[in-house]
Parts: sequence; C-alpha cells; structure tokens
Amino acid sequence: MTAPIRVLALHSHPDDIEFQCAGTLALLREAGCHLTLATMTPGDCGSAEHDAEAIAAIRRAESEAAAALLGADCLCLEFRDLAIFNDDESRRRVTEVLRRTRPDLILTAPPADYLCDHEMTSLLVRDACFTAPIPNYVTRQWEPAPPLAKIPHLYYVDAIEGGDRDGRLQAAGFHVDVTRVFELKRQMLACHASQRNWLLRQHGIDEYLDSQAKWGAQRGSEVGVEQAEAFRQYLGHAYPHDNLLLKLVGQDGRGGAVKA
Repeated sequence: MTAPIRVLALHSHPDDIEFQCAGTLALLREAGCHLTLATMTPGDCGSAEHDAEAIAAIRRAESEAAAALLGADCLCLEFRDLAIFNDDESRRRVTEVLRRTRPDLILTAPPADYLCDHEMTSLLVRDACFTAPIPNYVTRQWEPAPPLAKIPHLYYVDAIEGGDRDGRLQAAGFHVDVTRVFELKRQMLACHASQRNWLLRQHGIDEYLDSQAKWGAQRGSEVGVEQAEAFRQYLGHAYPHDNLLLKLVGQDGRGGAVKA
C-alpha cells in the first residue's frame, strides 16, 4: 500500500491557518493526505484579560479543536509572539519539526505581510525545507529525527487581505476553489473564540468570520467561483517545480476541475 502524502501547514499564530488555507486542507484530507497543522507560537500576546501563560493554554486548545475537525495532528513550536527571529537556533528548531513531521508538501506564511512574525516564519520555513534533507545539518535535539529524503514542495498562503507591508495587493500564483468546503473552514475559524475577542478590543474588528468569507469571495471572484484560496509556489533553486498541490486537489488553478 502506498503511504499517504504528508502535508504540513505551518504558520505563525493560532487561527492564521484557518483564515488562509483551511479550505484547501479540507480538500487535501479528502484526497487522502495526512495533515499536520502547526503554529510557531501559542498566541501568548493575544489577550488583555489573561496573562501570557493562560491565554497560550486557551489558544492551544482552540487550535486542537480546529485541527480535530479535519482529523489532523496539531502542534506548536513554542516560539513566542513577536519573538520569532531568523537566526541559527530558530532555523534548527524548525528543521527538526520538518524532520519529525516528514512532509511532502508544506503551506506556510508569505514572505511579505503586515506582521514581523509572519515574515520571519516564511523565511525560517523556506530555509528549513532546504536544510532538512542535509545529513550534516544537525538540529542539536536530544533524539533528532533523521534527515528528509528530499526538499518538500513549498507553497505560500495569502498575506492578510492579500497585501504586503504597504497594503499593496499581491498577485496570486494560482487559486483553489474551496466553495464546497467553505462551511468546514468557517467552523474551524469559529473554534478561535479568544482571538475574536482580542481583535475586537485591540483593533476594533468585530467581523471575524465575515472577514474570512469576504476575502475568500474576493479571491473567488478572480476566477469565477464563490470562495477561493490563493497560493504561490516557491520555485527557488533545488525546490520542486511540479505543482503537487493542484494535482492532489484535482484543479487547474483557475477555478476549474482537471478533466479526467
């Protein structure tokens, strides 16, 4: 029996995955993939009512509940909010996670976004994909996992509202139609009740679920479907160039299904 394709979605904070790629993850689950949802931090700065330890515990539980809706594994790398840096120790930590989860395909944060944590996550994951197969790149763990056999396929999700640090819209590389699984995506985001409360207090935003639907509809309108998620594949030297993600979900990247 052929082993299932292993997919790792690794973003910065609890709820980032649910906003940006949970629909595609639902389609990948339907395709028989093994899923792991991971966050760099537990969202320890995301509260004005709870201290860091208490809100981290709450948000870990919310992430686990969302992952359970997909039947996915869930983990946190235990960095801290606004303290993710592109340095040697961090790169080795992320590399170890890739070696332990052994993904064939990775979804991660985009290189340009409104928040430093997102951009540092993107850099660390990109480089960890390259270092994970290198035997002499040691992670200094107590019981390190063996190197990967090859560099995984790497994809960037949208930035929040599709904009870079200056709010300029970034073009999509391709789209995935998630209309059919959007309700599950919405249910996953609804698991993150504490984040809705935080955004309401900190940013004056009380459209948590509606903003998810609004951005999905924006990307969907670009390819003529109700709800879509946009991605860009990283095609740097030595990284895979075939589009495994589209092959797995059976779509053409323009809102249509691939004909059998």
